[in-house]
Amino acid sequence: MPTLHDTDFYSWTQQQADLLRSGNFAALDITNLIDELTDMGMSERRELESRLRVLLAHLLKWQFQYQLLSNRWKEFEAKSWRNTIINQRTELSILFRKYPGTKRFLAPAIVESYKDARELAAKESGLPIATFPKQCIYSLDQILDDNYYPQLN
Repeated sequence: MPTLHDTDFYSWTQQQADLLRSGNFAALDITNLIDELTDMGMSERRELESRLRVLLAHLLKWQFQYQLLSNRWKEFEAKSWRNTIINQRTELSILFRKYPGTKRFLAPAIVESYKDARELAAKESGLPIATFPKQCIYSLDQILDDNYYPQLN
């Protein structure tokens, strides 16, 4: 039997908020509230990992692919990669401002995201995955520093 949670999520959220405001805790949909709150936290963590994955992949391409490009492509790729790096750092900054609790997941998220970023950089660049270090070579400060771009290899 479908519930309001299943058929009209927005109305369900408003109903639950009204029940909380009125102190009618016995009428709360506790099971779905717990699930939704848990999912909300996981959503922010997924966004953190996703943004780090893209940022790290572009830092890797900047460092390891740029010198291999023809002069014709260097200007285009540098602008494109720089814009992506800027965008991801900006979005991470916004994420930390809106959800400061996500900062505590930053170190493990870098470790987790780097594996995928390495694979993404290899696929996008066409370079062998062995080109890219197995462990993240960028410090937390470097990753988040708006002025940091890796030395070209």
